[in-house]
Amino acid sequence: MSEAVLIPVILAGGKGERFWPLSRRSRPKQFLCLDGSGKSLLQATADRLIKTANGWDNLWVVTAAHLSEMVTEQIPQMPQANLLSEPEGRDTAPALAWSTLEIVARYGEDAIVGFFPADHWIADQEVFEQTLVAAAEIAKREDAIVTLGIKPLYASTGYGYIEQGESVGTASNGFEAFKLTRFAEKPDTATAEGFLASGRYSWNGGMFVFRAGMMLKELETHAPEILKPLQEKGIAAYGEVTKLSIDYAVMEKTQKARVMPVKFGWDDLGDWGAIDRLNRTDAPNVDLAQHIALDTHNSLVYATGDRDLVVTIGLEDLVIVRDGDVTLIARKDRTQDIKKALQMIQQSEHSDRL
Repeated sequence: MSEAVLIPVILAGGKGERFWPLSRRSRPKQFLCLDGSGKSLLQATADRLIKTANGWDNLWVVTAAHLSEMVTEQIPQMPQANLLSEPEGRDTAPALAWSTLEIVARYGEDAIVGFFPADHWIADQEVFEQTLVAAAEIAKREDAIVTLGIKPLYASTGYGYIEQGESVGTASNGFEAFKLTRFAEKPDTATAEGFLASGRYSWNGGMFVFRAGMMLKELETHAPEILKPLQEKGIAAYGEVTKLSIDYAVMEKTQKARVMPVKFGWDDLGDWGAIDRLNRTDAPNVDLAQHIALDTHNSLVYATGDRDLVVTIGLEDLVIVRDGDVTLIARKDRTQDIKKALQMIQQSEHSDRL
């Protein structure tokens, strides 16, 4: 057995639609540099996990088939055998089930596995690594699924929430875990404020740590329609398995869920608002472009062309993004509606811009 703390699996098949027009079908956001580090989100995620994995041989990636070459280009150090290419997207439960089956075949059922989205921003690398050590220890000791809970900074209506119950004790490095008593979908403002005030809720960050054999048993119990076809036919069954998130398939039903509130900085980089948050200073605007502003305030301006110049007059609370042949202008409080705009584009003569 490897000396890895856990076997990390990076979920890198998302579309990143809310980062359009920078994120497009042929170049989703996980392959872009959005945090100023010079690395794509996928590369930054891999680098973040490599010590915990004890080297590239133990790092895995699940992605869409049409994105596989891009994964290889960006992280060529990872063995090709660790790259799992989905013929079609079926959400996170089939991706987790297939990956876990493949990991059991190589490492055995006692392997501790971690699942991590490719598109998160995480600060405090040392604290992150210590958290994974603790989560792996708790997952093994409790034979449980440990989800990492993000401390809410404000009453967000854009995240799901998880409620913690009684403590199940601490790991040897002092990190505490709790029984997970409730999953809550994205709430309205009043409900989110109540969650925040209670002190019992974390944001659902979509990061899980578990023993592989235990997860297969939970999938067999709660989502056999996903697990059995994959066990019997492998990847050939992918088109027939139910399209379902791991939250719905297992986490909302299992009695094995635990939550470990984390202490590292985190952002899901879900839309342009995240870039605004991460780059906000005392300046009137967040300028990630050549921008000349006359009485423009509290706006994000982003352009990819070296010679692109954006000039604004008398604007406020906007997101302006220029990428090649497309310009997006939206109110900050409407960036969640980019997906609706993309549906309109899909039905137009401009669908090649997606």
